[in-house]
Amino acid sequence: MTMTTIDPSVQAELGRLRDSIDNIDAAVVHMLAERFKCTQQVGHLKAEHSLPPADPSREAEQIARLRRLAESAKLDPAFAEKLLNFIIAEVIRHHETIAKSA
Repeated sequence: MTMTTIDPSVQAELGRLRDSIDNIDAAVVHMLAERFKCTQQVGHLKAEHSLPPADPSREAEQIARLRRLAESAKLDPAFAEKLLNFIIAEVIRHHETIAKSA
């Protein structure tokens, strides 16, 4: 098996880009953690006031808003919607768990 030699300048550029990707991934994880801290508080507030775990109208507003943001950021809106739907499903699951324990 032969190993291809990568031009050092290409290797350096790959390293730089991968470092940026790693930093962005870390920021995304921290932002999601902050988001879930807020949604946990929402879940407790909903449970205390016997509100349902899901809020379809709010979810629809958020999806439409995120699709607009994605379009302006040149990100595939369908991808952004799938991501938000995944997050929303997890939030609802948390809210249901909180409601059961209240």
